[in-house]
Amino acid sequence: MDLIPVPRTAALREDAAPYVFGPRPVLGAGPGTEGTARWLRRELGAATGWDLPQATPGATGDIRLRLDPERGEPLGPESYAVTIDENGVELAGASAAGLFWGAQTLRQLLGPDAYRRAPLRGRVWSLPHGKVVDGPRFGWRGMMLDVARHFMPKDGVLRYIDLLAAHKLNVLHLHLTDDQGWRVEIKRHPRLTEVGAWRPRSRWGHRASLLWNETPHGGFYTQDDIREIVAYAAERHVRVVPEIDVPGHSQAAIAAYPELGNTDVVDTAALGVWDDWGINENVLAPTEAVLRFYEGVFEELLELFPADVSPFVHVGGDECPKEQWRASAAAQERIRELGVAGEDGLQSWFIRHFDAWLTARGRRLIGWDEILEGGLAPGAAVSSWRGYAGGIAAAEAGHDVVMCPEQQVYLDHRQAGGPEEPMPIGYVRSLEDVYRFEPVPPKLSTEAAARVLGAQANVWTEVMENQSRVDYQVFPRLAAFAEVVWSRLPEPGERDWAGFEARMAEHYVRLDVLGVDYRPPAGPLPWQRRPGVLGRPIEGEPPIV
Repeated sequence: MDLIPVPRTAALREDAAPYVFGPRPVLGAGPGTEGTARWLRRELGAATGWDLPQATPGATGDIRLRLDPERGEPLGPESYAVTIDENGVELAGASAAGLFWGAQTLRQLLGPDAYRRAPLRGRVWSLPHGKVVDGPRFGWRGMMLDVARHFMPKDGVLRYIDLLAAHKLNVLHLHLTDDQGWRVEIKRHPRLTEVGAWRPRSRWGHRASLLWNETPHGGFYTQDDIREIVAYAAERHVRVVPEIDVPGHSQAAIAAYPELGNTDVVDTAALGVWDDWGINENVLAPTEAVLRFYEGVFEELLELFPADVSPFVHVGGDECPKEQWRASAAAQERIRELGVAGEDGLQSWFIRHFDAWLTARGRRLIGWDEILEGGLAPGAAVSSWRGYAGGIAAAEAGHDVVMCPEQQVYLDHRQAGGPEEPMPIGYVRSLEDVYRFEPVPPKLSTEAAARVLGAQANVWTEVMENQSRVDYQVFPRLAAFAEVVWSRLPEPGERDWAGFEARMAEHYVRLDVLGVDYRPPAGPLPWQRRPGVLGRPIEGEPPIV
């Protein structure tokens, strides 16, 4: 049936005449189905020309929507069923989210033209009789988008929310701050965007490259932009998880407010927003004043990301060099005052502080697996990126985990060997490699495996200077990832690569209609290459993140 992700059960009949939609189908939207009804009228209506008016009382709609909470018992709250017979199409969801995923399946069944923005003249729409019953394997099915290294304007973010939803992914993790840019307006600290959102130039390619793009780069989201993004995502049952990095990856903030840095060892007033890639030594000072500053940042952030749609807040916590703290008399005195175990203890103190602060406000802290160093914050969840080890340790200790190991699901890594891949960095991770990713390591105990919330693919944008480059790195591999986190395996390790590859033939057509600049199976098209721009093409070397 060419559905991606592949559903739990599906059966379409070839021995019965298909259901043919007339020129003016009606929609029977039951109580609680208003969101999916709006989406169908807007998206499916654009492609078909249908108005989809509400069916009159007692009439049978060509498309019928209803909630069926009992359906969630065996397959989970995001499960659904699509039934097609001589009376039309019925979508039943265990919840509003499940119903919405059923609508995404209906759109796929109608064919690639159902993704168009205007109807094709003379197009007749029909569906074979049959039934699809489905529900996801994991509750966290996400993609992290780094908008700090290269800014993606708001419209591009909204577009990616639609692309996630089309693949039944339900988490967008926005990496909003880093050394190279601060991307969210904070009204009480305006210099974070006045200064921190802009850099004078960018290295062109891997950090070993001698090439530079001398065009200034920057941008940020206003608070109303963020509210729009969050609301747009919520309408599509996608949660947005914001990330504000502490205590490392903070040079953009320090450039805006030099007092945030370790002023007794660095002339922080001379720092600008960083124009290079890699791990930066300029980290936050371990002071009460810095804590108060970031509490103010998080206070505004929590208002922008309401708890009912964004319960998690990501605080980074990764790649925090300790050299400045070792050299700083103030930091060393702080270690003695707090009674923590050295510089690792200082990093843990940062994370524990914000874990308690967020918990008191009804939120969940999540951070990269370096937050394990110096002791894991009691209520924290872990994004396990340095392989599986951090996630295994956290899950066995009773902490929730999102699996995103760089060796499997970092989509900035090159998709094939050879010189034609644009700015090739990291390991070769092909479409098949991503398809064979397993989020739950076999060595986990049953209790710890239940702590794996799901997984996400991470999209770091050092070498993705615009939307086209992001598309190239993300697709088609995100389609493979979507099937990994949605579809349950018959047995561990038994993924049907041949079947997925065959279904991708139709999916490439959908991506074409959607205007996605994906990597073709045969390799990059001429305009997708970046000849002469260095990456790190040596297999086995540590990747750049």
